[in-house]
Formats: sequence, C-alpha cells, structure tokens
Amino acid sequence: MPDRASDTSKDEPLRTDIRLLGRILGDTVREQEGEAVFDIVERVRQTAVRFARDGDPAARAELATLLDPLPGDTTQSVVRAFSYFLQLANIAEDEHHIRRRRAHDLAGSPPREGSLIFALDALSTAAVSPEAIADFFAHAVVAPVLTAHPTEVQRQSLIRNHRDLARLLDQRERLQMTPEEEAENDHAIANSILTLWQSRMLRPVRLKVLDEVKNGITYFKETFFTELPRLYIQATQQLQKRYPEKIWALPPFFRVGSWIGGDRDGNPFVTAEILREALRLQSAAALSHYLDEIHELGGELPLSDLLIKVTPELLALAEHSTDHSPQRADEPYRRALSGIYARLAATARALDHFEPVRHEIGQAAAYETPEALRADLKVLNNSLKLNGSAALAGGRLRRLLRGVQVFGFHLAPIDLRQNSEVHARSVAELLAGAGRCPDYEALDEAGRIKLLVEEISTPRPLYSPYLSYSEETQGELAIFFAARELRQRYGAAALPNCIISKTDGVSDLLELALLLKESGLLLPGAAPRLDVNIIPLFETIEDLQKSAVTMAGVFQLPAYRELIAGRGDEHEVMLGYSDSNKDGGFLTSGWELYKAEIELTRVFQQYGVRLRLFHGRGGSVGRGGGPTYHAILAQPAGAVSGQIRLTEQGEVISTKYGNPDTGRRNLEVLLAATLEASLTDHENQIEPAEQFHPVMDELSARAFNAYRGLVYETPGFTTYFRQSTVVSEIASLNIGSRPASRKASDRIEDLRAIPWVFSWAQCRLMLPGWYGFGAAVDGYLAANADGLATLRRMVHAWPFFKSLLSNMDMVLSKTDLAIASRYAELVSDVELRERIFSQITAEWALTKKHLLAILEQDDFLGDNPMLKRSLQLRSPYMDPLNHLQVELLKRHRAGDTDERLARGIHLSINGIASGLRNSG
Repeated sequence: MPDRASDTSKDEPLRTDIRLLGRILGDTVREQEGEAVFDIVERVRQTAVRFARDGDPAARAELATLLDPLPGDTTQSVVRAFSYFLQLANIAEDEHHIRRRRAHDLAGSPPREGSLIFALDALSTAAVSPEAIADFFAHAVVAPVLTAHPTEVQRQSLIRNHRDLARLLDQRERLQMTPEEEAENDHAIANSILTLWQSRMLRPVRLKVLDEVKNGITYFKETFFTELPRLYIQATQQLQKRYPEKIWALPPFFRVGSWIGGDRDGNPFVTAEILREALRLQSAAALSHYLDEIHELGGELPLSDLLIKVTPELLALAEHSTDHSPQRADEPYRRALSGIYARLAATARALDHFEPVRHEIGQAAAYETPEALRADLKVLNNSLKLNGSAALAGGRLRRLLRGVQVFGFHLAPIDLRQNSEVHARSVAELLAGAGRCPDYEALDEAGRIKLLVEEISTPRPLYSPYLSYSEETQGELAIFFAARELRQRYGAAALPNCIISKTDGVSDLLELALLLKESGLLLPGAAPRLDVNIIPLFETIEDLQKSAVTMAGVFQLPAYRELIAGRGDEHEVMLGYSDSNKDGGFLTSGWELYKAEIELTRVFQQYGVRLRLFHGRGGSVGRGGGPTYHAILAQPAGAVSGQIRLTEQGEVISTKYGNPDTGRRNLEVLLAATLEASLTDHENQIEPAEQFHPVMDELSARAFNAYRGLVYETPGFTTYFRQSTVVSEIASLNIGSRPASRKASDRIEDLRAIPWVFSWAQCRLMLPGWYGFGAAVDGYLAANADGLATLRRMVHAWPFFKSLLSNMDMVLSKTDLAIASRYAELVSDVELRERIFSQITAEWALTKKHLLAILEQDDFLGDNPMLKRSLQLRSPYMDPLNHLQVELLKRHRAGDTDERLARGIHLSINGIASGLRNSG
C-alpha cells in the first residue's frame, strides 16, 4: 500500500487549493450575507462532515433540525454556498489532474495509458508495421460530436468565471511568485468568487437553439482551434521520429462535429432558418479565428527581402496584395498577409454578413473555397522552408494551415437528425399528393420497400410547389432544401450526415433516401449519386437485435448498394446507448450493443462495405458514459477499424473541453484508443473472448427480466418514479431547448433518456447504471457451481466485461441509500413506497455483494483511490443539498407557491449535478 500513501501525499496541493477556495468562499458568504448566515452554513457543513465520516444518526437528526425550519432566503443562501463549493472543488480537481500530468512529464515517467506514445509503443510491441499505421491514417475518421440536448446546467457566464479561477490556480502552481504577486493572485481569486456569488446561477428563461449553438462555439474558441492542430502536429512528429524512413503527412482525419442546430428529433425549435443561422454563426467564428491568426502572423513575419531570399510565388502574392505601403515595401511576407487578410475579410462579408473587427487594407476578391486560402498560406510556408526560415514556418503558420484544413469555412460538420416516424409521415404525404399511393402507412414492409425503390430510382419528383402539405412535412422538406443550398455555400463538409432515430427496418433508410432525392441531395440515373451519408440509429433492444438484418436487407437492394458504392463503399451506423438502457437496463443494453457490433461487422464484411460506428454515448454510465479510453478498447475485435464517432453530451463537454490542457488530453485519448483498438487485438489478448458469450447471454436474460419487471411491469412504478425524483422539476429547469418527453405523456417509454438518468442521479440512486445485475449474478451462481471463478476470469481476460463492471463500480460508489430513502418518503402512497423502495434496496444489496465478490474488493473503487477520495470530499457538501431538496419538494408539492421555493429546488438540482459531475 505504499503507493496509495504516496498518492495521498501527492494530493496535498489539491487539498491546499480546496482549503484556499473554501476559505475565500466562506469569507464571501460572511461579508455578503452576514455572520448569522455564515454560522448556519458552517454548522451545517460540520454536522454533514460528521454524518458522512461516522454515519452518526444523531448527526443526521441534527442536520434535519438545522435545515428544515430555514426561511426561504436563508435556504437559498445555504444551497448556493454548498453548490458553489462543489463547483470550486471541481475546478481544483481539474487543475490537480493537469498538475499531476505535468509532474509525470517533467519526471520523465513511463508513458501513461491513453497517451499517443503509449499507443505507439503498444503497436510496436504487437509488431504492427509502419505501412499498417499509414493505412490506418489514410482511412481514419475520429470525431467527437457535440450534441444539442445538454444536461449542462451551468450558464456560460459562470463557466467563463470558472476558467478565470482555473487560470489563477494555474499561476500559483507554475510561477514562483513574490509576496506581492501572491497577494494580487489572492485578490483576483477573491474577486472571481465574489463575482460568482453575485451572479445568477439559474437561467431565467429556457435556452434557445441558437444559444446552444453559441455555447458550442465557445469550446472551439477555448480549445479546439488551438489544440486540434497541435494534436496533428504532435502525431506527425512522433510518427516521423519513430519511423523516419517514411514521410508522414496526415490527412484531416480528426474533426469535431455537432448536432447543435441540426437535431430535430423531438425538438420543434430546429427549423431550416435555425440551421442556416447555426452555420452562419459557426462560419463567422471560423473566419474570425483565421483573421486573428493572419493579423498575428503579420506581426511575427516582418522579414525583409534585403536580408533574405523569397520564392517567386511569394513575391507574386506580395505584388498582388492590396497593401502598397512604402513602410512595408521590403517586407513581402507582411504584404502577402495583408492581401490574404483582405480576401478573408471579403469572404466573411460574402458568406456570413460578418464585419471584421480590424478593417483590411484595400479591396480584394473573396476566397471561393478554404482550399484557395490554404494555397496562399502554403506559398508562405514553402518560401520560409526553402529560404532558411523553416523554424518560423513550424509555429502559428503550421497550426493555421492545419486549422483551415480541419475547420474549413464551416467550423464543424452539422449532422441532421429526425425520427423515422416523421420521415414516414412526410413520405406518405408526398406519395398521396402525387397520386402514387393513397395510404403508404397501411403498406407492409415489403410493399413499402418495393414502392420506395421505384421512387428513388426515377428522376420524376413527387413534390410540387403547387400542392399544400402539412406544417410538419413542409418543415421537413424545408430542412433538406436548406441543406442543399448550405452545402453549395459552405462546402459539402458542412452538412455531411443525416441520421434516422428509431430505425427498425429497411424502409426507414429508403424513406430518408426518397426525401433526399426530392431535395436534390440524391440524383437518380445511370450512375446515381448520393451526396450525404444515410445513418440509421438503432436504439431499443429489439432494434439493436435486428440491426444487422436491417443492414443486410438494405445492402441486398441493387439501387441502394449502388448509392453506397458511389460513396466509396463506406456506411455509418449509429448505436443508441441511452434508449437501449432505458428499454432493457444497463447490463442488457451493454451486451446487446456489443453483439450488434459483432453482427454488423460480419454483415459489412460480407457485402464489402467499410463500417463506421457512431456511438451515442451520454455523460453518465446509465447512458453509455465512463472513461473513453477503456470504452473504445472494450469494443469487439474489428468493430473500430480506424473509424469512430461518438457523442459528447451535457456537462461532459465543459468537463472535457472547457480547459485547453484537459481538452488536449481528451483529444489525444480518443486518437490513442482508436489506434490501439484498430491495430491490436485487445479482446483476445489473454483468452478468446467468444467462450464467455454464453455466460453474458445468460446474465443479460436474467438482468433484463429483473429490470423490465421493476420498470415496466411493477404496478405503480411510474407514479413512484415521478413522485420520488425531481423529473417534473427538471422539465421546468431551463437547461436546454428540447422538451423532456418526445410525446405529451407520462409513460416511461416516451420520456427522454436524459431526464430519466438525471432524475435517478439527483436522488442518489443511479438506478439506470446498475439495476438488474445483482439478480442476474444471483441466478447465474445458483445454476453454476463454478460461476464465481468464471466471472472473475472474465474480468481478468475480457476488456468488455472489465469495463462494464468498472463503470458499475463507479456508479454504485455514488449511490446513497440513506439519502434515497428520504426521496422515497415523497411518495404519498405508503404501501407503494415501501413495496418498490424495498425491492430497489434489496437489488442494490445483491448488486454490491456480487460486484465486490467478482472484483475481489472490500469496498467500491478499490482500484481507484483518487476517485474514492474525491467522492468522500464531496459527500458532506452534497448531503445537505439533497436534504434541502427533499424538504423544498415537500413544500412545493403541498401547494406552496413561493417562487423562492421553486428557485431553491432548481438551485439544489444545479448543485447536486456539480457534485456528481457525470450525471446526465
């Protein structure tokens, strides 16, 4: 255990930072709210620490005595104090992770898992050839995709404040300060915390889609603009150093995508106009970045041709520049950059009606394409390299060249997404209006397929501007017409994908193909052309089980197979972690996703199509979250093969990418894991994984029955869920533009996965991340004498099973039955409350018992002491928030209409989410 003690000592700087931030927050509360409120906060904190540390029932009773009678204003102050402490602890922890990574780098420690060097070492150990690595990069696609339905409850202004605090903590770490400088730093931290305290924590109105677009763009400004080009450069340098006999010029395989402004599934606020404005805002951000970089390059390259040589191409670029100042007559790089700047400024006006902050010198023609801009930048780059200034080409200019290649004039490719039912209704209306089929939706699947294949093969349109259509169909067609226009404006990379939610058959893909044909994005004929990727999203357990059959069915259609051949014989499939979990529970969802990948890989190989999987993961384990590195390496052999996309959702976006250092590390992890998973066989390294599949089949069947038995078959469960959680209150919290349910109903089936998981997290049960596992293992062990030994072997030998259990271990460590019991008391029917809560607690106890036995641990997080200490630190600050939340919910639901009550509930939701971090 010496390494753990050592770890504890290494955490001392973290404890120092937390004490500093906590002391300043306490001083702020005393100064702003008065001594009486500060005393209450301190008494609550000390009592909660005692309760969390000792489990003292008297401390819990004392906590209730302190908190229950608090008046509204004081309650809000207490909730805000504990919520802000948790936010400050998050900042300190993130900075500590950066500190530890730097310490390892400075000490020359061995490469860590998830680093590019570690991945390349693994490839070397596995004797992977440089040719195989080059082929990987030639076909690779790695893309995190920011999504449009966040559980990010923090406002952007507060996130900005958090960044300032992180920067100030970073200064304390990296700089040797004089006493005066340290005092200035203390003062700046105090001012930031004061600003935090005096800022509104909650949004007064629900976010609009364009607010979400702007929020997404901030992560490009903070992280992606700088860190993605650096990642490319680092990867190129490491490959060149390791394999000097090859010239490594990596294609733009790593991009950050977005659903924000294009995801219409259940969101009526995403329209054609919103899509246009989303792309305009994105483009303006990209061009603004390029303009700033060109301006900075002008300051960095005042090179005189009296002292250096330049290429004829650079001289020509300088001569054609709009800058004729005699002051710069001998500075060809500056004059060339002035001309580039003028052309970029014209591009910004033409594309986005955007006026640059700094006006250009003279008038110039706009760039038609990003490639034309890159061509001019390459002229500078080549001239520097050929004339003794190669070092000057390796910094900002090199990053800018890569940035233009990656971000283009559109910034991030936006995916379009809609529910298959909506597509079906629109197609039915088009067919009926054109007299082709009066009742399309009455046709069976075979009838639909036959009719749709005929229609996508003929150039004759169904749509007529002289016919009237429903508002829904008009909206769908408007989106596709806008997509065609925007692709012409911003380039094909701006809108490359269309995703079909709730795909359950071949006709779903063909319906989208028909809508694309009607809008000119699919052109029939002797050599048909499909301009965008058609991507089915398989979400429910049943749909996942049918996914390979569905794809085989569509590949068997010559008309569709021709379209895919025209797209380089590549096809993407999206897998839904969230809805499959809500449908079948954590264990069954994970296993059915895994099996679907195996079957899809087989079918795609059979038909000669390259498979790209798009993983619809959430932030929480209940929605497919968990450590990205291990999640990718836990994929079945052959399922990654160089191409992967995955969603980044909710508070995970700001946690991963809100800080450039952390963002850079997370981007590297994605690349490293994809490299390893594609080129080495992790799955069968110790033992063949296939031998364990029957065990998982048995466990999954038992877990499915247990989970469905509770959630869908227990009378009154929906009532229990709605009364014992904050799901109704979450629906009114202004955390996103999207409604909480797909339809106006109380059914679990119609509730979105995000509020489902988020609600269970708030009451500290985390049920979607573990329920059913205990019953499954219990039944399996009863039927198999050597069952425990087999399960332990599976953890040791099979990355999928190890990752599954590791994630469950993390989730269970965040549960708290004592607190969950307080929420159960909100259920008005005593018999219903006791019946269901006792069922949940019995399954929790079984799950804990079997999980720890399989992992051979005495307690949760036995192999993750850092996370364990983090949760122990947070617990005393979350417990009072949970206690207050329950009390406020009681009053609110009893009819108290005091607006401070509703605000207090929403503040507590915010605070608990901060404490749990990955809860949505």
